[in-house]
Amino acid sequence: MDRLAAVQQKLRAAPPHTLVSVVAAELEERFGADAVELRMVDYGMSSLQAVSGGDPDGSPPVPVHDSPQGRAFGAQEPYITRGRGAGIVVHLPVTIRGDRLGTLSVGLPTTVDPRALLPELRELCEALGHEIVVAERDTDLFVLARRATRLTLAAEMQWQLLPGRSCVRPEFEVGAHLEPAYAIFGDSFDWEASERYLTLSITNGMGEGMDAALLTSLAANALRNARRAGLDLAGQATLADQAVYAQYQGSAHVAVLLLRFELATGKVEAVDAGSPRLWRLRGGRTVTEVTFDHQLPLGMFEDTVYTEEHFTVLPDDRLLIGSDGVYETSGRGGEKYGDRSLARSLAANRLLPAAQVPVAVLRELAGYRREAALQDDALIMCVDWHGRPETAD
Repeated sequence: MDRLAAVQQKLRAAPPHTLVSVVAAELEERFGADAVELRMVDYGMSSLQAVSGGDPDGSPPVPVHDSPQGRAFGAQEPYITRGRGAGIVVHLPVTIRGDRLGTLSVGLPTTVDPRALLPELRELCEALGHEIVVAERDTDLFVLARRATRLTLAAEMQWQLLPGRSCVRPEFEVGAHLEPAYAIFGDSFDWEASERYLTLSITNGMGEGMDAALLTSLAANALRNARRAGLDLAGQATLADQAVYAQYQGSAHVAVLLLRFELATGKVEAVDAGSPRLWRLRGGRTVTEVTFDHQLPLGMFEDTVYTEEHFTVLPDDRLLIGSDGVYETSGRGGEKYGDRSLARSLAANRLLPAAQVPVAVLRELAGYRREAALQDDALIMCVDWHGRPETAD
């Protein structure tokens, strides 16, 4: 059995709260590492929080945008610095299937060449990341490390609905983010990638707080139930519509945009049932809004019939989906962000990977509204379409 396989076996056998200790012991034995620190990115994507096991005297958080750990996290590449003494510190990203979890910092003696160790260290980070995802079923340790402050109950429910914050496959990259991260109202998103399709949903339940969270949870799970039953996109919308109407009798509704991409061809099916809107960046500079026929939000009336519309994405297309909390936000002069500024932001951030675009756009949105607080959730999802090599001309 090789060393990596042996470590993976140790991690699988270890209690969830000891994963970092297992990695630290392995790194000390193999490379003489004298310090190992795991940090998780917080819900707001603004800081990296140390996994301290509840130690109140643990390391303070470090910013994502101005720290060695943040540099490794943002670039998704190892970053090497000098330690406090004569040693070296290697900061590495911990990322699973494109979902950026955090960083691992490893203190090494100067007698080793850190660059020669990078392939092994990255493999170890991947193994650790996989075990963290599994361990979160059994421990709150890593979930707690993602919190810069306490979540409202509604936000707790909303975050539990989400599949992650980014996903990468050869055909596509997806990234999404929600603000305000610690007090969400009713926005949510979901994705699923099979052998044939990538399916996305962006939902916005009416209301605030617990009412919005309960409504959105019902709609999101109804959509998943319909998707897993093998229904087409219109059928998924219809079943979810019936579920929401049966519960609320038209007194509450959910706006949703459903998209299903055929991975082999780039053909896209869409059901637009409400407020989320879609923009496309093509050729690196040209931004256009992709419009659909507006259909009724889920749950507004009984027995609503939904129909699918179609368009096609090309390799190197970038799609940006925004909730009304983004494009309806007004600046100091009263102009809405979606009128012109959103398109400018999409073009300006064209070199960023899809996982970083939502946070970058929402950061610009915060500057646009100046001191005014968000009046609604702001949700951004970014999709980079690569296509399959045999279909790209």
